[in-house]
Amino acid sequence: MSEINTTSPESDNLRLLQRVLESYEPKSVAEHLNVVSPGTWTRELLKSCVAGKKSLQFSESEYRQLQKLLPEAPRAGQQHDFDFIDLFAGIGGIRRGFEQAGGRCVFTSEWNPFAVRTYKANHYSDDSVHSFNSDIREVTLSSREDVSEEEAYRHIDEKIPDHDVLLAGFPCQPFSIAGVSKKNSLGRKHGFECDTQGTLFFDVARIIAAKRPVAFVLENVKNLKSHDKGKTFKVIMAALDELGYWVADADASGTRDPKIIDGAHFVPQHRERIVLVGFRKDLGVHEGFTLRDIAKEYPSVKPKLGDILEPAPDPLYTLTPKLWEYLFNYSIKHKEKGNGFGYGLVRDGDVTRTLSARYHKDGSEILVDQGFRPELGLYHEENQKNRPRRLTPRECARLMGYDAPGESTFRIPVSDTQAYRQFGNSVVVPVFAAVARLMKERVIKGRQIDREHRAGQGRMAA
Repeated sequence: MSEINTTSPESDNLRLLQRVLESYEPKSVAEHLNVVSPGTWTRELLKSCVAGKKSLQFSESEYRQLQKLLPEAPRAGQQHDFDFIDLFAGIGGIRRGFEQAGGRCVFTSEWNPFAVRTYKANHYSDDSVHSFNSDIREVTLSSREDVSEEEAYRHIDEKIPDHDVLLAGFPCQPFSIAGVSKKNSLGRKHGFECDTQGTLFFDVARIIAAKRPVAFVLENVKNLKSHDKGKTFKVIMAALDELGYWVADADASGTRDPKIIDGAHFVPQHRERIVLVGFRKDLGVHEGFTLRDIAKEYPSVKPKLGDILEPAPDPLYTLTPKLWEYLFNYSIKHKEKGNGFGYGLVRDGDVTRTLSARYHKDGSEILVDQGFRPELGLYHEENQKNRPRRLTPRECARLMGYDAPGESTFRIPVSDTQAYRQFGNSVVVPVFAAVARLMKERVIKGRQIDREHRAGQGRMAA
């Protein structure tokens, strides 16, 4: 540490290090610092500094090096058009899309510690306007039966900032009112409090009821509509209507339902998800809105699979001979039975199957062809040499739209196993950037109307 950082006191150095360690392991941070100060930093030294056992001083170059690991702050004076909150945030795919449309995130909730690492490594948080939460039930108080609706809503209002759009990729769970006692349901103002209790949608609904945002975007798997014989979707739609929200294309169904959006229109991956866009009815900004208009947002030139692939991937992503033999024979066995199971071998111009959270196990749904020739047979020397490979985590980031082709800007601070799980559980970012663009003018208009209503109510109360 030849050059001493005279501009930042030890407290600033410690604060920076602690923030970096929210995303990166100490060993990785030490390696990063040793790029500019070879042989100086170790995992043990960093831990001692954080524990207060050793004084922490960074040189200016070390300080700058650490800053590179964190997301950049917005430019001074940069304006935003609306505020939103990010629930069940994962690694922030929906947030990323809405920020691209001019939104500002003011609250995030995500419970998975590995996802939180990736989220914080990529999404800037200004503590003066943004807060982070782990378990959403601690905000909604949904796990406490001794708390009334009114108390819960007051707590939510205190903990969650005002916002214009609520974003939530909530888990799909069956609803069951069998466990809701008559005592618990007596005197409840909202019917959804009984119908959805015990599910995480319940927490979303409580926040909508308490904060009354202009709009919301709820994302889920395509099968939400048929889950539990359609009961789950029916209860959700009834709850949103009760809360005073109009849902786009609510009555559409079948294979051409615009609420079902395939990521293949934006990236080379088939990934169908249901997207529920709702606007507060009393604001009157929803007329004419339809997700059919997302077709206007399709890119004129969509990236091909070959555009996102690394030119020289690490050989460790190539399947072992044993795993390739297993997948190859497994596919043959099921084809003989008339089943469709098997690996998905893809080439430069193909559209892949859906990347799943279990991709780390064998990668079978998306295997990149490296010159396999079926006519030669599995055990031919050339085919054994040219075994297919998994996508790398960086390629997954591009396949999900976090990075553009050729880019490597999205930070991946976790292991490959965790990265595959995170991308497999995430959303196609350009899909939600397109949804945000479709909503933007109506959200801004609704925000203005809502503020005028509140100002008028304040004058009447005075």
